[in-house]
Amino acid sequence: MDLLNTLVDKGLRRELPTREEALAVLATSDDELLDVVAAAGKVRRQWFGRRVKLNYLVNLKSGLCPEDCSYCSQRLGSKAGILKYTWLKPDEASRAAAAGVAGGAKRVCLVASGRGPTDRDVDRVSKTIEAIKEENEGIEVCACLGLLSDGQADRLRSAGADAYNHNLNTSEETYGAITTTHTYADRVETVQQAQAAGLSACSGLIAGMGESDKDLVDVVFALRDLDPDSVPVNFLIPFEGTPLAKEWNLTPQRCLRILAMVRFVCPDVEVRLAGGREVHLRSMQPLALHLVNSIFLGDYLTSEGQAGQTDLDMIADAGFEVEGAGTTTLPRHRADALGGGCGSQDATAGAGCGSHDDAGAAGCGSHGGGGGCGPCGGHGEQEQQPAGAGESVPASRTDAAGAARTDLVAVRRRGAGTDLAPNA
Repeated sequence: MDLLNTLVDKGLRRELPTREEALAVLATSDDELLDVVAAAGKVRRQWFGRRVKLNYLVNLKSGLCPEDCSYCSQRLGSKAGILKYTWLKPDEASRAAAAGVAGGAKRVCLVASGRGPTDRDVDRVSKTIEAIKEENEGIEVCACLGLLSDGQADRLRSAGADAYNHNLNTSEETYGAITTTHTYADRVETVQQAQAAGLSACSGLIAGMGESDKDLVDVVFALRDLDPDSVPVNFLIPFEGTPLAKEWNLTPQRCLRILAMVRFVCPDVEVRLAGGREVHLRSMQPLALHLVNSIFLGDYLTSEGQAGQTDLDMIADAGFEVEGAGTTTLPRHRADALGGGCGSQDATAGAGCGSHDDAGAAGCGSHGGGGGCGPCGGHGEQEQQPAGAGESVPASRTDAAGAARTDLVAVRRRGAGTDLAPNA
């Protein structure tokens, strides 16, 4: 179809599609789905070959958050039955990270619930970063701690952090319907602070909160303008005990169309399939590898993912390969703009963990903490309207029998903060 041919040509040239074209991708039919995946796959392979970067989450502090983000199980007043614990010690966090590294992860994402870190919290995380780097040479570390205050990004960078994650989550127009304790502008400012400190910025979105197609396109274009180096795409996990518990709006087909749209808008950027992939893509996860070049290995912050070995088998069976620590993630033109960094060493694939040119973004987020990252696999008790309330939104989608697949949502009970071995 002419639309897909146009989008492939633009993607290979790193040319931004129009908003109308992005909306048209979301409006394609299920009959056209494989054509959409194939077209976006050409763009993905142009810039990333068949490599898949593995990332591993360590939840440093779970629950106990004063923010009211409706998508989050760690929010104020949440009734979701998640693990709740205060800060892990650096050696505990380092042991948790080691499990992910042993499973093939080249980036460790350190997440803590809360509005934002105190200076003492930054000290804690700095020691944790140092401990992880001391034990794992060449590993990238991304911090996700919420809204940053002046100077904190510089301190994290000095401690050895490579990246900072803070998701925009949804469009500016609908952000106030999702969160009231901080603003969309606060999130944008934190991403910009990370960039100014020389950290590789990671910022993405959450789909499935009742938003319209326009909202999805608006947030992806806003991310493109902000130009982070990673764009994680989360799919809402509707945990019981949260305001969005009944928001089952996604099918595997819609998830694939959303991922394809993000790839076309951010052609040469690390697009990461993050929280909720097992819940909403289910058996169609392998098709998503033709669109994204990065996933999380194993469990998320408050929810379980599929077994780490299953992730590795899925990658191999689909004909992809795990990206090694000695291979750079982003293409050279983006990496060179950042001047290397983030543990990249391969001169063939590119250098560095990202850049700040006009090409796109890539990410570290996943069902994350409080005012910090992205969805946490949980939400809270206050009833709020979903993003896009009052607009035209897709009809609610569940399984073939018409029932929400709550059986697919499992609270994390292993790994960080427990005595049980992690899933990696």
